[in-house]
Amino acid sequence: MPRKSNLSRLDMNSSSENDSSNSGRSDRSLRVAENNRKKSEAEDPFVLALKYFSQVEEGTPWKGNDVVERHMAVVERVALSQGLPPEAISVLLDFAMSLRMGAALCVRVLKILVPASVVPQEAVIKGVSWLCVGKLPMNAQTMFIRWVLTVFDLIDSKDHLRAIYGFIFSFVTEDNLCPYICHLLYLLTRKESIRHYRVRKLLDLQSKMGRQPFLMHLLALYKVFCPELVTLSFPSKMKSGFRNHNSTWKVALSAVQKKNKAEVFSDIQLTVSVKKQPTSKKRKFKGHLMVPAMSSVPRIGTSNNKAFPLEQLRTFSQLLENLHRIELPAQMGSMLGSPLALHYMDCVRDDSAFLRLNFWLGHSLHEEFLFCRDSDSEDMTEAVRFLNTLISTQCFLQEGFSSTEVFLYKFLRVWDGALLRPQILGLLSDIPVVPSSRIKDLLFEPLMQLFFTSSLYFKCSVIECLNSMLLKWLTWHSVYALEDELDISVTSHTPLNMTLSGLMDSVVQLVQFVGRIATVGLQLEGYHPLLLSFTLDFYETVCDMYIKYNLPLVLMPPAGVFYPFLLATDPITVDRLCHIMYRYRTNLISAKDQDQQTEKAFHISRKTYREFNQYVVSIVSCLWNSRVFLAGMGIELSDEVLAQSKVPEYWTTFSLIHHPAFMGYAVDFHQKCWPERKKLDLNSIRTGKRWDWYVEFLFSEGFQGLKEFVESSLNRRASDREAGATAVG
Repeated sequence: MPRKSNLSRLDMNSSSENDSSNSGRSDRSLRVAENNRKKSEAEDPFVLALKYFSQVEEGTPWKGNDVVERHMAVVERVALSQGLPPEAISVLLDFAMSLRMGAALCVRVLKILVPASVVPQEAVIKGVSWLCVGKLPMNAQTMFIRWVLTVFDLIDSKDHLRAIYGFIFSFVTEDNLCPYICHLLYLLTRKESIRHYRVRKLLDLQSKMGRQPFLMHLLALYKVFCPELVTLSFPSKMKSGFRNHNSTWKVALSAVQKKNKAEVFSDIQLTVSVKKQPTSKKRKFKGHLMVPAMSSVPRIGTSNNKAFPLEQLRTFSQLLENLHRIELPAQMGSMLGSPLALHYMDCVRDDSAFLRLNFWLGHSLHEEFLFCRDSDSEDMTEAVRFLNTLISTQCFLQEGFSSTEVFLYKFLRVWDGALLRPQILGLLSDIPVVPSSRIKDLLFEPLMQLFFTSSLYFKCSVIECLNSMLLKWLTWHSVYALEDELDISVTSHTPLNMTLSGLMDSVVQLVQFVGRIATVGLQLEGYHPLLLSFTLDFYETVCDMYIKYNLPLVLMPPAGVFYPFLLATDPITVDRLCHIMYRYRTNLISAKDQDQQTEKAFHISRKTYREFNQYVVSIVSCLWNSRVFLAGMGIELSDEVLAQSKVPEYWTTFSLIHHPAFMGYAVDFHQKCWPERKKLDLNSIRTGKRWDWYVEFLFSEGFQGLKEFVESSLNRRASDREAGATAVG
């Protein structure tokens, strides 16, 4: 036993010695690795450069200083190729703003402050403190504020920045800084930031400088939060208040973004190139448009735990439980990709959130949707994804954004009709009612130029877009129209109010515009069935405006659209025309009955009744009575032209039997009635009861529009061969 005990003791000692030796080797390896790291850092030119700029004494000359130039070259190379880490941003910004080596080097350093990931908030605050010292020249002050605006979305937190809101506001009196300071204040403003004396100061500046867009937008935001403090009235459409200030850093930021593939850049200044001098009016797109990832501003060191970050929402029940504690994300653009965020906007109707999102969209679409000669498939994919997200967002909210509307009006003037066609037309169909005084210049003229010079499919897309636009206008009217008043609010987030007469004027101009372009377009395309179909879709909306949408308006199609429908070679077109005329008749009779019963009814002009009755007579004469091309039948040709056609009994060529759209059905019916006949005699269908059988046969083939028209508009006489048109009015 003692021997065994000694052996075990020896084993334990040897094991302990092995453990201590292994531990010693591990410690030595860690020390060696640490020493190697420190040695490599000491030899790293970038680390040496940062150390130099952090320790350089004030008043050190920079002209002829080779050490400064060597370190600046290293920093510039790293900044423009990889971006600067947060600690480097802090060191270099403090060096530049302190003017240790003069103003020239300050501006040079500011121009290369390209962050690789995030920007420390404390570095920005320290820069603002140097700004308050008053030593910086004006060009350096302007450059610093522009840089802050550029990297604003990359600042890791903004709570301390908002705490010094008053210091930043004090610079609003500087004429050169005012546009940039107003932009920065716009991004930082919260309800608690608004004070009466600040509103008064902005109003004093406005009286001095005039109604500058940057002042108007900041005051508009103040009014959203505190309407009792801002009594100004703002126009429904204001110019873009803040210009793009990031051109100095734009190319470098984009290059770093592509190289690092950092998601943190996806929400900032979304373009890849500086706008060149224009070379042609119609250019292609090249740019980055992406919905940023959702993230709230971190609240470091704050005790307020009541706010619920929007990105933490996972279910709709969570949204309902925290509806009034929601904290909006740092990037409002991220709300476009979140259904729960859109539910929040729709439920709470937060004007400040809508205003911020509208501003973000305006910047993205106006400043970042650039045009150049070359296009990139990857960039196009990003743009398609972004615009599709925007379209789905507007569809969800059931209203468009004013920034999107303004962008479209500008974009239409340089559009080639092919670039992002489905997305652009989809956005265009969402625009609110355009005042009749401006609709021609903003909408009709650019669309008309594209319509007449583009393909058949583009023409169909434009007609479909305008039909969707009309449907949305009519739906808005039916939803927002008041029972006892004629004023309607077109959208809930804009102060644009339009009277019923103003809405009707815009609708009239839109319908007449489609009638004009459809008339010419059908001639250019040889009355193609596809274009006929889309035009019929539009007039199916127009014919029911009174009954379906309660709009006191009835507009008939022009002759250049109606008669191509009637003489079309496919039966579906003629059948749909008959359905449209039946709906017109129903609307006119309903309006006439209301006119006789109530005092508030609208008056339909006699011209509308005459046009409708003439079209009904034309259909009856053509399809039923076989009197086409005769005097008084709507379509008249001279006897010389008819004789040159050498068509026997030309007046019967468009009856229900001989009409190109129905001849196949007539032949089929003839074979069923006289299967033993070898000679085809379609005129025999009009004898006896076979005419009625043939009409019922057509009805059984699914021509419901024809059936509705025959039952409502034909006055059947004793003779089966003729009928009279039942007039309205």
